[in-house]
Amino acid sequence: FFLLLFLLVIAACVAIVLYGGWCFGKLLQGIETMRQGDLNHKIDTKYLYGTFADFGEGLNSLAEAAKLAAERQMKSERMKTELITNVSHDIKTPLTSIINYVDLMKKPHSEEDNAVYLDVLDRQSQRLKKLIGDLMDMSKASSGNVSVEIGQVDAVEAVNQALGEFSDKLERAQLYPVFRHSEASAPIMADGKLVWRVLSNLLSNAVKYAMPGTRIYLDLTHVNGKVIISLKNISREE
Repeated sequence: FFLLLFLLVIAACVAIVLYGGWCFGKLLQGIETMRQGDLNHKIDTKYLYGTFADFGEGLNSLAEAAKLAAERQMKSERMKTELITNVSHDIKTPLTSIINYVDLMKKPHSEEDNAVYLDVLDRQSQRLKKLIGDLMDMSKASSGNVSVEIGQVDAVEAVNQALGEFSDKLERAQLYPVFRHSEASAPIMADGKLVWRVLSNLLSNAVKYAMPGTRIYLDLTHVNGKVIISLKNISREE
């Protein structure tokens, strides 16, 4: 009886050691696969128990977090590349115009032409200055160094002012804004200049990409003590 009991204990110990070795091997194999860059790999914890199962689930969660971080980094890099491309294109337009009109001023021209040339140069140089300023602001924002001056801003008034500034552009683009809000005013704590920048960017994109002859819906709602402003439009391309 004691010999049989001793053999059973030995067998159980061997089984535990073998099971532990198999679990460690499975976990190490998963770690090696993830280390080589396959973050979609998931360790099968079906036959893992106790601490082994917890460790496997922890590794799967860690791989998922690493995958999300990698996707966010790739998205950020893609956005930076698109930003550089767009800004380079935007800067090229006024710069080319300035070069061309400087060349025209070097040639014989009348006083009337001189006044026209100076007006174009002034307008394009101001546009170029604004684009460079926008680029600097974007650089500060991406590095977390943007300065923010918080104060009370009326969100309803901010949207109405933005729509007023863009009324001519919206009319030329055959776009019809519909601003819907339940209250006459909506005080918020924000930086008025940055709120304007957000609304300006949204409306600028609508002017560039919205389908002519359609409406732009701006909705201002109150949710859990906060103000939400949403803009919806139909894009020109599918």
